[in-house]
Amino acid sequence: MATILSVSGSPSATSRTARLLEHLDERLRGQGHEVTSLQVRTLPADALLGAEFGHPAIVDAVARFERADGIVIGTPVYKAAYSGLLKSLLDLLPQYALAGKTVLPLATGGTTAHVLALDYALRPVLNSMGPHHILPGWFTLDRDVTVGENGELAVAKPSAEALAEVTDRFSAALGGRTVALAQAG
Repeated sequence: MATILSVSGSPSATSRTARLLEHLDERLRGQGHEVTSLQVRTLPADALLGAEFGHPAIVDAVARFERADGIVIGTPVYKAAYSGLLKSLLDLLPQYALAGKTVLPLATGGTTAHVLALDYALRPVLNSMGPHHILPGWFTLDRDVTVGENGELAVAKPSAEALAEVTDRFSAALGGRTVALAQAG
């Protein structure tokens, strides 16, 4: 099966975006894929902001993109755009870092007014990096993602079903097994 890199562009340690990606990563693993995650917030800020292409953490991140067949990119939406933290990483990647790759963009935000951030802010940047295919992404409202006191993630049913569908399409594009929506849970 495919090797997938799951990238969270959230600056928050308690990010719903990151938790949602972890949830989708498990679904992809269940479909036979090897999934690794990259929390951009864990990269050294001085290397990101100082454009230190040779910093070991940046070199490692670039190598992780190179090894992946597919990339899931998740970001919170702030002021109608993807996170500046994610932008900092994308700026350090080689021009064609996504060449030959299948990409699934995902976003979370507080209002449906930000839904177009995927297509009008993030997609053009990803497209400029030469991917083989960018699947239609998905925007999830913050209120549809909750984390319980015990750390248990809950996703509202309509959002959970939509996320399962886009994740399964991504998996199928990479040659993975898909799970029927009736089994999504």
